Amino acid sequence: MAGAYNITKHFRTGEETNPVRCFEETMELAIEKNADLIAMTGDIFSFPSEAAIEWVHEKLNNCGIPYMYIAGNHDWHYEGMDGSREELLDIWTKRRLTTLYQGNDPLMASYEINGIKILAIDNSTYEILPEQLEFFRENSKEEDPFILMMHIPLYAAGRPTDYGCGHPSWGAESDRSYELERRERWPEEGHTGVTMDFYDEVFSCDNLLGIFAGHIHRQTIDIVKGKPQFVADANTTGAFLEINFLPLDIKGV
Repeated sequence: MAGAYNITKHFRTGEETNPVRCFEETMELAIEKNADLIAMTGDIFSFPSEAAIEWVHEKLNNCGIPYMYIAGNHDWHYEGMDGSREELLDIWTKRRLTTLYQGNDPLMASYEINGIKILAIDNSTYEILPEQLEFFRENSKEEDPFILMMHIPLYAAGRPTDYGCGHPSWGAESDRSYELERRERWPEEGHTGVTMDFYDEVFSCDNLLGIFAGHIHRQTIDIVKGKPQFVADANTTGAFLEINFLPLDIKGV
């Protein structure tokens, strides 16, 4: 997988490009639009090389725009390396990815940008930890609206198992790519009860405005129990998702 995205086709022009050029193009666009936040929902790296992480960190700092980052499964996966998903995430977060979190907890963090509350939760292992569920519960108690950013989108009806965290069919039987990707196979028993509880509570939360994710490398929109979920296309092709929040005018309602 490490070399799978070295050469790509630009999402607009179809011309040959590459991830470095596309990332720089996106930073330039963020500056041009005077963006309030650059939100990266994972899979920024094909594997966590020190040189690549230093380059991205420098570009973000030079950009001068606040940013947030949560890991994707590609960001901490070295092909063929022994260890569980949780172990490898912990190892490479500490060895390589730490600087991108800017002192925040890598697994869960809360941000506020111009009055918009953003919860970032790392589900790049396809699972939710008990402390992440508790973090969500505590931060969703308030009446103020908020958005949720994750790497792997939450299950939506009709989507394949590799699309959704919380997919009822996720597990060893449906894992077709573990040999190709040289990684641990998904567990026989499927998702943990904590992950499924998280899924239910997210879509039962009245003040959640929406979910933003990545992982599948193509743009999609789903509505699950009245909650919109947006997935961004791959930035390796120059794609991005521009998000604008507008105040709700309740006059006459």
